[in-house]
Formats: sequence, C-alpha cells, structure tokens
Amino acid sequence: MKGETLTRADLCEAVHLEVGLTRQDGAALVERTLDLVAEALEQGQTVKLSGFGVFQVRAKRERIGRNPKTGEPATINPRRVIGFRASQVIKARIDKALGG
Repeated sequence: MKGETLTRADLCEAVHLEVGLTRQDGAALVERTLDLVAEALEQGQTVKLSGFGVFQVRAKRERIGRNPKTGEPATINPRRVIGFRASQVIKARIDKALGG
C-alpha cells in the first residue's frame, strides 16, 4: 500500500479479512468506532489509543494574520482544532519502516 491513502473501505475490508466478521458487520464496527472517537472529541475529551497516539482538542486564540493575496492584516477568529500526537511505539515503527 505504499503511496496510497488508507480509506474507511480499506479498514472495513481489513476487519473482514483479519477478524472474520462479515463485510457488513466489519463496516458497522469501523463506523461505530469512528463515531465514538468523533463524539468524544466533540465533547472536548482527549482520546488516547494505547500504542498509537492521542487525539486532543485545543483552543486557538484570536490572532492577526495576513491575506496571502493582498498582504493586508486580517483577523483570524478563535477556533478549536484537533491535534494528534503519535506514541513512541508508532514513531519507532514508522522510523524502522522508512529506514531511519
């Protein structure tokens, strides 16, 4: 799968092949898992997946930026963003896989 994007369909197929669930049950499992993660993040909770990483909602303050076309200052409104911090386990796997 080098150079490709992993999709929900790919995850569903992997669950079907690895776990042995039907494709429909595998798809339902993947969808429910993603829904639970999204719901937790909507509520401002931190989602920790042991051995994988942490998803966390952060609040960004209002700030002054620049319009890239005109170069004029523009106000960037406050917002909430999702950050991801990979675990040491996943960092080591990626480093090993990419020959680092």
